[in-house]
Amino acid sequence: MIPPKHNAPELKSRRRELRASLTPAESLLWHHLQRSKLQGRKFRRQHSVGPYVLDFYCPSERLAIELDGAAHDHELPGRRDVLRTTYLATTGVRVIRFENQDVVRNPEGVLESITRCFGSPLGRAHVLPDD
Repeated sequence: MIPPKHNAPELKSRRRELRASLTPAESLLWHHLQRSKLQGRKFRRQHSVGPYVLDFYCPSERLAIELDGAAHDHELPGRRDVLRTTYLATTGVRVIRFENQDVVRNPEGVLESITRCFGSPLGRAHVLPDD
C-alpha cells in the first residue's frame, strides 16, 4: 500500500472552490453526513488524497463517496473514474459511487448503502439497488 498525501497544499484552492459550489445532491448528502450524524462516523467533504479531490471521505473507514452526474456518462470521464478508483485502491481507500439523482430521490437508501460499507474489506463495492 502506498501512503497517500492527504489534503495537499497545492489543491487547497480547488477544494475550497468545490466546497463553495456543491451540487444539490452533494448538499443534501452533506446534510446527512456532517457532524458525525451517520453512525458516529466523521466525514470530510472535498478532501484530497494524492492528486484527487474526493466528494466525501470518512477517515476511520478509509471510504470515499463519489457522486456522479451527467458529466460522468461519457466515455472519457468513465476512464478517468476507473484510473482514480484504481489509484485510491492502491492507497487503501475504498470508493463507492452514487448517481446524483439517487441521492435526491432516495437519500435513505443511499445512507443505508453507505452504512453497509462500514467495516467492509477493501474492494467490496456497494451500490444503490435499482427500484
